[in-house]
Order: sequence, then structure tokens, then C-alpha cells
Amino acid sequence: MFKFLKLAVIALIVSLGVSNTTQAQTTKYKCMIQMTNYMGEGAYMVVSIVDAKGAYDKTLYVLGSDKKWYKDLKEWHKAFSKKPSNLSAITGASVTGGDRSVVVLEIENAKLNSNYKIRFESAVEDKPYYVKDLEVPLTTDGLAAKSEGTGYIRYVRFSPAN
Repeated sequence: MFKFLKLAVIALIVSLGVSNTTQAQTTKYKCMIQMTNYMGEGAYMVVSIVDAKGAYDKTLYVLGSDKKWYKDLKEWHKAFSKKPSNLSAITGASVTGGDRSVVVLEIENAKLNSNYKIRFESAVEDKPYYVKDLEVPLTTDGLAAKSEGTGYIRYVRFSPAN
């Protein structure tokens, strides 16, 4: 009986050690989004990681919490509908013209400097939709630079979150 208990404890310790080493290491970044001075409703925005071919890898954050408007973020919604996930921990308020928002993004370290991009997709009611309002190379230099948007986003800056 004692041998069995000892083996069970060893097996538990080994399995805990394996599960801890298989979890992806991540880093948190503050992401400040400065909007242009457009007139109209608040922008719904999705911040995602995309691979070299532009395929969605992971949703990092959704600005805008009313799910009925997610379909207006057409490309992301198409990909998200095929592989839905729980967004409740990564959603926040939409952002209106001229405002800024600061969100915290958790990014897997293995994706850094590995041919991925962070895509900002945006939509505003009764206004144009921007599938690539902004794409930032997921590199050390990309995260250190101020990146200019092409639609509702004026610019985005990243900084390490402590």
C-alpha cells in the first residue's frame, strides 16, 4: 500500500511539472489606441493575431460589447463563427471619434518575431468598414514603434504592462 501511495504521489508531481512546462509563456502589453476625430457612433474594433497569410490565429481584444454588432466586423466574424471562443474576459467599451482607449493584451512569447501581425479591424455604424485599419508586425521593433492607422484609428502605441 505504501509503495502504491508513493508511486501515486510521484506520478502527480511529474504530471504537474509537465503541465506547467507545456503552458505557453506570455507577456502583457498595454495598448493605447488613439482614434481619429470622425463624427458618428462608437467604433467596434477587434484586435487579433494573424499569421503570414492573414489567417486569424487568436482574438486578443474586442472593443464593443454588444454581440449584435460583431457581424459588422466581417472578416473576423467569419473566422470567429467557425471557431467560437469565450470573449467575456477580453471585451470592453467601443471607442468614439477623438477618444483613446488603453487595453491590456496578453501575447504568447513564441509568436513574437515569428512572422505574425497584430491586426486592428474596425467598423462604425453607417460608415466604411476597415478590415485592416492597422496591422503591426508582431516583432520587438513593431511593438516599440508608434503605428499609424488607415481608418478610424489615428495611431497605436504598445508598452510593457508591469
